Amino acid sequence: MTTAAKLLWEPPEDLRTNCTMRAFMRWLEQRSGLHFADYHQLYRWSVDHLEDFWAALWEYYQIKAHTPYTTVLSSREMPGARWFTGARLNYAEHVFRHATDQRPAVIFASERHEPTPLSWASLRAQTAALAQTLREAGVGPGDRVVAYVPNTPHALIGCLSTASLGAIWSSCSPDFGSPSVIDRFSQIAPKVLIAVDGYQYGGKAFDRRAEVAAIQAALPDLELTIFIPYLDPTAEASGLQGRVIRWEDALRQEAELHFTPVEFNDPLWVLYSSGTTGLPKPIVHSQGGVLLEHIKSLDLHFDMRAGDTFFWYTTTGWMMWNFLIGGLLIGAIPILYDGSPAYPDMGVLWRLAEQTRIRYFGTSAGYITALMKSGVEPGTQFDLSSIKAIGSTGSPLPPEGFDWVYEHIKHDVWLVSYSGGTDVCSGFVGGCPLLPVYSGEIQCRILGCRAEAYDADGQSVTGVMGELVITAPMPSMPIYFWNDPDNTRYKASYFEHYPGVWRHGDWIVINERGGVIIYGRSDSTINRQGVRMGTSEIYRAVETIPEVLDSLVIDLEGLGGRSYMPLFVVLREGVTLDDDLRQRIKQVIRQTLSPRHVPDDIFQIPAVPLTLSGKKLEVPVKKILMGVPVERAANPDSLRNPESLQFFVELARTLADSDKVAGRAG
Repeated sequence: MTTAAKLLWEPPEDLRTNCTMRAFMRWLEQRSGLHFADYHQLYRWSVDHLEDFWAALWEYYQIKAHTPYTTVLSSREMPGARWFTGARLNYAEHVFRHATDQRPAVIFASERHEPTPLSWASLRAQTAALAQTLREAGVGPGDRVVAYVPNTPHALIGCLSTASLGAIWSSCSPDFGSPSVIDRFSQIAPKVLIAVDGYQYGGKAFDRRAEVAAIQAALPDLELTIFIPYLDPTAEASGLQGRVIRWEDALRQEAELHFTPVEFNDPLWVLYSSGTTGLPKPIVHSQGGVLLEHIKSLDLHFDMRAGDTFFWYTTTGWMMWNFLIGGLLIGAIPILYDGSPAYPDMGVLWRLAEQTRIRYFGTSAGYITALMKSGVEPGTQFDLSSIKAIGSTGSPLPPEGFDWVYEHIKHDVWLVSYSGGTDVCSGFVGGCPLLPVYSGEIQCRILGCRAEAYDADGQSVTGVMGELVITAPMPSMPIYFWNDPDNTRYKASYFEHYPGVWRHGDWIVINERGGVIIYGRSDSTINRQGVRMGTSEIYRAVETIPEVLDSLVIDLEGLGGRSYMPLFVVLREGVTLDDDLRQRIKQVIRQTLSPRHVPDDIFQIPAVPLTLSGKKLEVPVKKILMGVPVERAANPDSLRNPESLQFFVELARTLADSDKVAGRAG
């Protein structure tokens, strides 16, 4: 039975009639005689007839291929499905299909810079110049270019120039500590590093040249470093080794922009998603898969048009940056912002929306929750008349967050709650301009994505909580993990639980009207503001402190509208957790990993619960803190120290009483 939920928004008639989704449906009817009464019929066709659907998108969007494809989909086996075999194309070439002389391609703003447009002509010229510099450094198809840069035009130009050559891009935000960056970049052996001298966040300057030097030293195949004096225009590349040139010198020569055609399934970029053990997973996405997926999502599901301003608050270390620049594929104007969303106050992003006339405003559920507590009233303090849609992702947005958006930001806005992952660089579930918005619900499953909820027996269920699974391939699924030739790690990440079926690791309900509710991670991966981090990375940082013998971290993101991440530490005999030790623990996480992975609370515990084989009980502890009875969360007979669970049982009661965790697992 469908859960009663408050109706918050219905698409106005002009949107229903004139949206691209409706135009696509009319085109299908004219071209193939396919008639769909509503979105749900279109969705069912798109997943039942995968090959026909994706071939139709190829034709509808006039994908430019230097050689035609011979087969849409080799097989539906996962992993291993190959899409559009034979086709050769280039992601960057599709971006520049929309170049229009002096019209803005992107707009950049930061804590220190007012919004400034970058024209298509300038973007093309700078991309061509950097591509020539990379080419002269020996970069070609399959080579890796990495960047330690904030969300600036430098990153965009670096990505597009790399893609134009058929090379492979990867980036990390400079708020990541050097060990975390090295764990990522060292796996893919880059030829070129692009790096800034530092960045500003929250009004404070952070010099990162020492971190850049450490990253350089850990990359033996590095042949060139391109140094960007971003924090200080007069900064010298002090301490850096090898061949180093400044950004302005890398762009000095004029060149024509050329595009190297590559196979549809050749790599475009490497993103990183951490599991609970080992190094971060280097996820490789294809040029064609990302191209098709982002065009489909942005044009059909967000109803975005050429010239629309498109903002998402993100860093270059989160897949939403890749999604944001994907707006260029349809001629939208990405708004790049570098800085804190709370400096100089919580109104900064809404002032940006007012100044740049943002049409699509994207953020995280955590940011909306913070706004709710801040006292800011965006709808009355700023002119937000330009905003058509607000996107929310990173963690589940609770009903209270939905309600607050409509009451305090804009009563007639289209709220698009969106959920997917770094794994596919897109969403599984999200928005639709033909459907209403209900409080606490994501509108629909996305076209071409056969998403289902599986119960404990691996059966598809409706109306009750289950595991989010994808039962048919998508073009933007990883083509492979780097250095995983037999797909061992790839299969273990998604296909170990249900052979041949992608298990994503989220708890989900799909209700009878097609709405979706995400209840958070079903595994123990840390997901802070959309950036996933393995628990092992937290442990490695925390346990460098001499007083800490062992640790356990749990992420309860999204429950009851709160992203709550407690850290539990076992200390040396005679040591007590005081304020000084708490600050040192937080500082090492901030410096080694990133500020967003600093825990909300730190608790001293007598012991970390362990299995008989010595594995930490992350998922069972998470379930206990969510209110699951201990006898359902863990089997005491399988534990080395079952008495250690009692601390978490008592803490769960305390958290529930204090309303820190307002949610319950089903």
